[in-house]
Amino acid sequence: MSAGPLSLPPAGAHWYLVRHVGFPDRETFDSTYSLATAWLDALPQATGVPIDRTVIGGFSQGAVMSFALTLGPARPRPAGLLAMSGFIPSVDGFTLDHASAEGLPVAITHGSLDPVISVDFGRRAKDALAAAGADVLWHESPVPHTIDPAFLPSLESWLAITVDGASSNG
Repeated sequence: MSAGPLSLPPAGAHWYLVRHVGFPDRETFDSTYSLATAWLDALPQATGVPIDRTVIGGFSQGAVMSFALTLGPARPRPAGLLAMSGFIPSVDGFTLDHASAEGLPVAITHGSLDPVISVDFGRRAKDALAAAGADVLWHESPVPHTIDPAFLPSLESWLAITVDGASSNG
């Protein structure tokens, strides 16, 4: 899935309704989480690539959904998690399994000048996953709500190592 399935104001595709940053609307989050898990669960058969060789990642709301798809209850473990300018969601009735992050390769990047999702959310995600034992690559830079091109070489290396490591373990 390349974009959220909801068309909400002000414009564009969304994964959930934003009432308060950090706390997705439960109804819209639950419905798109169900769609995203069904899509992701079917992906290995469609592509021939098993989930344990797949990196789940996204930007902004896509990062939020990536955290949920990776750490959600009873989710299969991917090769890695990439979160760009997002946050670990807090949704009533939705429990994340932080313990499942132990040893998981995670890359998180966030701009310190982000006016949409404060960099504090990225820092909290980094700290929570590191505390859970994830292998976290953190990149913070003075950019707004965007992806810092200076991070791309490190990300390329991280992806190569992560996918190669998944291939070696599988």
